[in-house]
Amino acid sequence: MKYNEESAQKVADFLLQIKAVKLNAENPFTWASGLKSPIYCDNRITLSYPKVRDFIKEEFAKVIKNAFETPDVIAGVATGGIAQGALVAQEFDKPFVYIRPSQKSHGLENKIEGVVEPGQQVVVIEDLVSTGKSSLNAVDALKKADCKVLGMVAIFSYNLDKALENFKKAGVKLFTLSDYESLIRKALEIKYISDEDHNSLVEWRKNPQKWAEKF
Repeated sequence: MKYNEESAQKVADFLLQIKAVKLNAENPFTWASGLKSPIYCDNRITLSYPKVRDFIKEEFAKVIKNAFETPDVIAGVATGGIAQGALVAQEFDKPFVYIRPSQKSHGLENKIEGVVEPGQQVVVIEDLVSTGKSSLNAVDALKKADCKVLGMVAIFSYNLDKALENFKKAGVKLFTLSDYESLIRKALEIKYISDEDHNSLVEWRKNPQKWAEKF
């Protein structure tokens, strides 16, 4: 769920300015899942731009203050949510932990790195939500540690139906600073893409699998 349209447009503008988002409807990208997509988003690039980094941190803090109870702990999803989450934890003067995609096979064999206690209220920070699988994997780890997950805040979501379904099924509140619709609207407005590209991007969002069959 996009939290605020004005903020969403500003974040989308920043992502396009710093080229954190690549859009190419003619030569699509291939995700790790094998899905072909006209968009590739790398929000880790935002960390290299102090103005953008600060804006995202402040917007995260606004969402958390307005949408959730005051958390006891801020958690980041590895790897993209680690630095973002640490910045937010510093803003709130709260402890920070991060969650690995899988349990370590050596040492203490941790999946959660840092200190959490049973009953603590946690807000999870993510940089990007695609299908939601890895994000919800982190939530599941916290629940298994007997933490109360208040919800998740992410910089960007593709708003895929599969992700919306997965979060609803898991009963996890998700707020995003920006999303696919806001991004392509801004891209068209600033002439980052043509009308033809915009139509193709809209088509992909409606049915990614069918769109990919053309390539």
